[in-house]
Amino acid sequence: MPVIIGLLVIILIVVASCVRIVPQAHSYVVERLGGFQATWNVGIHFMVPFIDKVAKRVLLKEQVVDFAPQPVITKDNVTMKIDTVVFFQITDPKLFAYGVERPLIAIENLTATTLRNIIGDLELDQTLTSREIINTKMRVSLDVATDPWGIKVNRVELKNIIPPAAIQDAMEKQMKAERERREAILRAEGEKTSQILVAEGKKQSAILEAEAEKAAAILHAEAVKEATIREAEGQAEATLTVQKANADGIRFLNDSSPSTAVLQIKSLEAFQKAADGKATKIIIPSEIQGIAGLAKSITEVISDKQ
Repeated sequence: MPVIIGLLVIILIVVASCVRIVPQAHSYVVERLGGFQATWNVGIHFMVPFIDKVAKRVLLKEQVVDFAPQPVITKDNVTMKIDTVVFFQITDPKLFAYGVERPLIAIENLTATTLRNIIGDLELDQTLTSREIINTKMRVSLDVATDPWGIKVNRVELKNIIPPAAIQDAMEKQMKAERERREAILRAEGEKTSQILVAEGKKQSAILEAEAEKAAAILHAEAVKEATIREAEGQAEATLTVQKANADGIRFLNDSSPSTAVLQIKSLEAFQKAADGKATKIIIPSEIQGIAGLAKSITEVISDKQ
């Protein structure tokens, strides 16, 4: 009975060892009697005991490998160090298992040689400014070279480009000089803009001042004009009033038929007003009666006109 139980246990262990479950994103390379048998993908699989074996477990996820900095020489004989990052994915487990021994080391060496070939055709300035071009060329070259190994290179990135210390110092001085030049340009443009704004302000101030003086001159001229018109109207009105008063006086004298004595008195008053307060010589006729006669003649003339 114990022998039977032992045999059953052994059988169960053997059967269990013949069952394989392949997880997601993995693939198994199975060999039978030392030769390639099949590639198992995700799921449950059964193998022949003592004949079949899993030769290699392959990860199908995209993998990232960061290689150490590699010394390279540019076209203008500048030695620098560049480290690269390679993104790759296994597409054929069989080729990956039997294509090359130690595939990661092979990819690293291939990356270093490809990088040296590409950088050797570029000068230092081109190397520093052509990362995208270098990445594309390396990806294409590595993808073609690793295709027989069942590997697909998706991306290649230049992580760091480390030039010599002397070159770095020269680049830093150049960058400093460039920043100082830009600062000087910005300062000059700022001063120019400030001067333009000040000039524009003075211009606007002068224009406004001139317009104010013009408006003041116009208002002054209008005021002088208005005063002159008012004064002329007042003089005209005063003259009209005087003339009207004189006409009324003459009419009154004509209507009242003044005597000769009254005319003589009025004549004397007129002479008095004419000489009042003025250094004026008035020659009075020797015969005052002549004046009275003159006044009477004027009265008669006025009566004839009416």
